[in-house]
Amino acid sequence: MKKKLIIIGGGAAGFFVAINAAEMNPELEVLILEGSNNVLQKVKVSGGGRCNVTHACFTPNELVEFYPRGKKELRGPFHQFMTGDTMEWFENRGVSLKIEDDNRVFPESNSSQTIIDCFLESAKNAGVKVQKSTRVDSIEKNEEKFIIKTNSKEFIADYLLVASGSNAKVWSMLEGFGHTIVKSVPSLFTFNIEDKRLQDIPGSSVPKASVKVLNSKLREQGPLLITHWGLSGPGILKLSAWGALELYEKDYQFEIEVNWLSKKFETVLDFLKSEKKQNSKKQVILRSVFEEISKRLWEKFVIAANISANTQWAQLNNKQLEGLAKQLTQSVFNVNGKSTFKDEFVTAGGINLKEINFKRFESKLHKNLFFAGEVLNIDAVTGGFNFQNAWTGGWIVANAISDL
Repeated sequence: MKKKLIIIGGGAAGFFVAINAAEMNPELEVLILEGSNNVLQKVKVSGGGRCNVTHACFTPNELVEFYPRGKKELRGPFHQFMTGDTMEWFENRGVSLKIEDDNRVFPESNSSQTIIDCFLESAKNAGVKVQKSTRVDSIEKNEEKFIIKTNSKEFIADYLLVASGSNAKVWSMLEGFGHTIVKSVPSLFTFNIEDKRLQDIPGSSVPKASVKVLNSKLREQGPLLITHWGLSGPGILKLSAWGALELYEKDYQFEIEVNWLSKKFETVLDFLKSEKKQNSKKQVILRSVFEEISKRLWEKFVIAANISANTQWAQLNNKQLEGLAKQLTQSVFNVNGKSTFKDEFVTAGGINLKEINFKRFESKLHKNLFFAGEVLNIDAVTGGFNFQNAWTGGWIVANAISDL
């Protein structure tokens, strides 16, 4: 009689385990249970609809540095299935990938549908069955078997994989199995800021800014983007990931200081003084003297430094020069709330990592109960790292089941 693997969750991690487990062990019966009428919806919206499948970082010890939670636990697994393995996996199935300038990896097609089609076709070819609109109501264990009761029928599994992400109902069921759930809080988000310096210039950006949360040790560097509601971009998103728990405790009410140039105040002030000498007759507001700062953003800083529109460089006093240098290197903003980054919603929280055997991604409490993806208390900054966690965990789970 065939052994049966049931997977709760029709997302990236669930499909990856299903395909690999079925390919590794053709005698295994694999079934995915998905609560909604659609599968792989997070894949569809990821990377702005392009699906950022992984990141071109090929050293495990470097890769783990992108994970605020899960860094220690993933080091060993990454030595088993790494970013290069992910790229090879997709390319062996006819998906051409490309590495962009920031090392993010996307399908050549620039469409997440390419990845979805790859999963659906591979699952079909491997004999994986998918049952949609199947809500899991309870999970029980009877000796060596798992009993999964749903809104439609009851299923019995030899192996159970939970890949349902941050599903509170499933988490509650796992608590019934004795697992500890770390409270879920948002991880990747942008900052809501109402400030005249950011008004009417959405789309303006700088390539490398430094941002720190005042009265905190949180600080990050990276590109910054001005939006209709405040600030976004990799620098902000990294800060939100590393500060997920602390910023939640602050109820998303805090102050940040932005150095738009990532240069010292004194360096910028000396440059402005030099500009005053060289372009004394020119109006300050007409041209940004830093190529990193757009003209529209420069105008905002000039006005914020109490420099009128018709003021020439020669007319600037030391207080105004210092004020302008401060706007460029020490801008303070009040953050009042957060916004989800595009349609992507990543959370910190999930199953306590101490309760997982990461050599198999298996529960330490129950044999043959496995986990993959965001159901675990693992999350990463933006850039393909959250998916890589799913691929690595999924591969190891499939191998563990195929060896049983």
